[in-house]
Amino acid sequence: MLTQDIVFRFLRSKPALNHSQIEKEAGLPSKTLYKAQGGLISLNEKHLDKLHPVLRNYGFTEEQFNKAKVISIVNHKGGVGKTTSTINIGKALSLLGNRVLMLDMDSQGNLSQCFGIHQPENQIVDSLLGKTDIPIIEVGQGLHLSPSDIQMAYRELELVNSIGSEKRLFNKLATVQSLYDYILIDCPPALNILTTCSLVASHECLIPIQPEASAYHGVENLFNRIFEIREHLNYSLRVKGIFFTMVHKNQSVHRTMIEHIRDIYGHFTIFNTMIETSTVIKQSQVAKQDLFEYSPKSNSANQYLNLAQELVIT
Repeated sequence: MLTQDIVFRFLRSKPALNHSQIEKEAGLPSKTLYKAQGGLISLNEKHLDKLHPVLRNYGFTEEQFNKAKVISIVNHKGGVGKTTSTINIGKALSLLGNRVLMLDMDSQGNLSQCFGIHQPENQIVDSLLGKTDIPIIEVGQGLHLSPSDIQMAYRELELVNSIGSEKRLFNKLATVQSLYDYILIDCPPALNILTTCSLVASHECLIPIQPEASAYHGVENLFNRIFEIREHLNYSLRVKGIFFTMVHKNQSVHRTMIEHIRDIYGHFTIFNTMIETSTVIKQSQVAKQDLFEYSPKSNSANQYLNLAQELVIT
């Protein structure tokens, strides 16, 4: 089935294509694709029906895009909003019509607990160390979760000592990728085997950074690890981009740090949407709900929706 996301992915894979010519052949109004990629409109079913035969003439096939894009949300600094971002980006992507699987690779199990799942009988580490499939629980329309808890930490050494440990998550996800459009991995706050497994299994990684000196220091170590994994274990891994979390826009120190990070890491994509500090986010965590359930009209929910839309077109 052709979706807006697949259209964008195909167009990115063919940068030489003339978008105006495609619109003309499909009978679409001028600038339709430009507006959709800019988030000004969404491609509806009629748009997609008209685009489908035209894109096939330019080499599009369903087989090219029948597997999920796997994205690790990673930063070995704790408390920068990885889990909160995984939940709300995942929900936003599902609201945009995508099928999403979220993986809890953190032994703290915060992602699982946010959906009321404690001490799951079947969890990711069981699959990685055995012959069982990745456990999947439906937590919303088009939204699924593969849970974990403290057992992940207890069995981490067992995973380290297992043959082919770094590739095990990659191999397990291969069996479910055709079921989803996106697989989001909530990585642990450490550069350990669980993070390595996640990055080896990923097409891209997304890096949340709090604009504080304490959160910024050590980011270079994270990039070094990403590049090592790309060189030795996953040649196709790329940095999807950086986004800012827990932002106080009225604090000069945050504005200064944001500009500093943009200067240093401007060769990566740095998303325009910033997630501001908000009591609504904390309240939704206590309520164990995503922002779109807890406060769908809040600025925080809107920010995560905008971030997800940027993610789709980048």
